Amino acid sequence: MPHAPTGAVQGGRLQVAAGMRNMQQLIQLRWIAVFGQVVTILVAYYLLRVPLPLHQMLVVLACLAAFNAASQLRWRAHHAVTNAELFIALLVDVGMLTGQLYLSGGATNPFVFVYLLQVILAAVLLDSWSTWTIAGVTSVCFALLALFAPPLRLPLAAGQGLTGPYVLGLLVCFALLASLVVVFITRIERNLRRRDARLAELRQRDAEEEHIVRMGLLATGAAHELGTPLATMSVILGDWQHMPLVKRNADIRAEVTEMQAQVHRCKAIVSGILLSAGEARGESSERTSVVKFLDQVVGQWQSTRPVTSMIYENRFGQDLPIVSDAAIKQMIHNVLDNALEASPDWLMFEVTRHGHDLVLTCTDAGPGFEPRILAQFGKPYQSTKGRPGGGLGLFLVVNVARTLGGSVQARNKTEGGALLTINLPLAALVLSDDEDESLEDDDDE
Repeated sequence: MPHAPTGAVQGGRLQVAAGMRNMQQLIQLRWIAVFGQVVTILVAYYLLRVPLPLHQMLVVLACLAAFNAASQLRWRAHHAVTNAELFIALLVDVGMLTGQLYLSGGATNPFVFVYLLQVILAAVLLDSWSTWTIAGVTSVCFALLALFAPPLRLPLAAGQGLTGPYVLGLLVCFALLASLVVVFITRIERNLRRRDARLAELRQRDAEEEHIVRMGLLATGAAHELGTPLATMSVILGDWQHMPLVKRNADIRAEVTEMQAQVHRCKAIVSGILLSAGEARGESSERTSVVKFLDQVVGQWQSTRPVTSMIYENRFGQDLPIVSDAAIKQMIHNVLDNALEASPDWLMFEVTRHGHDLVLTCTDAGPGFEPRILAQFGKPYQSTKGRPGGGLGLFLVVNVARTLGGSVQARNKTEGGALLTINLPLAALVLSDDEDESLEDDDDE
């Protein structure tokens, strides 16, 4: 049975995904900066009649656009975005901004405060040393612009309010920075929160899987210990069947037969536990098919439970070869046991195929799931049965499905009762050609 990736591996993938989203946010922000600079330069030059080196500023802008286009092509594929690459991207932005400010008045340009946006982005995206480096670089650039850049000849016009070009530039700069900070920092924070929530979910999953491992060790040990007394009981009951007293008394003979059936069932459960743990008790994996395997599993369950009324429909369609899997068998038995306990008079089990998935649906006419159970569905010890160990059945069902790459959904029906649906990818169950040949070779031996 294939195993799902570990939490550490998936955590690394989440880091990659978050880095990719943050880099894409930077690329979007850079395109907005290119468009905004074009509009600002043209308005200042043609409408406000501010003397600007238009040709040189447009060349710097073209370099920024070319860099962003190259970045978009590079990060179109899924690559891991490191802190160093984000750091370099922000340094390029700082360098381009410094070039534009040098050509348009240096420290006297009201848009010099756009440096703050670079520092804010660094604080959100980068490691501590990188953030402080960006803060230091922007401070040095500001100082160099104040020392060497030719000033912009704009009157302050403090008494004219918003009619003065400098105050108007400050207002536009403030509104632009405020809008960009709200929009893009919110998006970046959403990416980080999504990553942290997923990491927390993976840590919880690791804890649950560790719990399963501990239970498996305990179950395997118990199965080994139970093997001998069950074998002894089976021999004794076999001897009892040949005793004259038992042969003469039909009631006693029926009870001995029932006891033997229950002992055989216990032995089958023990064998299933050991088989799932990789310690088969003389059984070997058998080549079968989806329809045949499920028919056998449901038939065995029906023959060993007091089922009053059960509807079983196998509408899988064209059959496919698989290897009999004790874990799937136990999963189905757990689902049916829970349904029978909730609805002893009627239940239904359906097998269908949806695309590339095997879909198992169990419906009962019981009271349904409590809201708190649905909210914590698949968590251990979530049960209304009030007995120690309750809730482990569905917990194991969810984990078996998840290990195979599938999922389990549960809901209450409006007309009463509960419906549980298991989706399993056929790719995790169906035999490939190589596996089929290998199994046939084993059978020949």
